[in-house]
Amino acid sequence: METIRQVIEVKGDRKVEITLPNSIQPGLVEMVVVLQSMPQPDFETAPPSSNLFGFLPRRIDPLQFQQQLRDEWNR
Repeated sequence: METIRQVIEVKGDRKVEITLPNSIQPGLVEMVVVLQSMPQPDFETAPPSSNLFGFLPRRIDPLQFQQQLRDEWNR
């Protein structure tokens, strides 16, 4: 089982397209979709952040995010 987390914007047509990583083999899979609304960032009035990971939603673990990036680079 593999967990894939992506932040996406839902447009007016309410259609979502997800590209799966190469580690997912063709065939039958069970997919569970969990939707959680996120606050809309206000980049014009938001105060500058001294947090190095300020661009990430707070619910994402920065170390896990870094490892996911490195895993993509090593493919």
